[in-house]
Amino acid sequence: MRNNQVKVYHKCAGCKKKSEFINSGKFRINANGNCIDVWLIYRCKKCKHTWNLTIYERIRPSRITPEEYELFMENDFELALKYGNNIEFLKKNNAEFR
Repeated sequence: MRNNQVKVYHKCAGCKKKSEFINSGKFRINANGNCIDVWLIYRCKKCKHTWNLTIYERIRPSRITPEEYELFMENDFELALKYGNNIEFLKKNNAEFR
């Protein structure tokens, strides 16, 4: 990711201590019945353990614009950067940031 990316910290399940997590630029999408979940994947800078930050949880696909859904499916770098620099998104996911 670029230097202007917000630095994110979280307790790593792999390292067992608070570590810096890096925005992977990848999204995870999971379908569950008529609803979907979308996460932005972060990786521990030290051990590469993953942490999924929730973008959408248990919503109907029709509530996501087709354009944004396609960008999630393509792991669009700019969209990942947009979410990774969104302070409200980070707060909602209990991320510590600088």
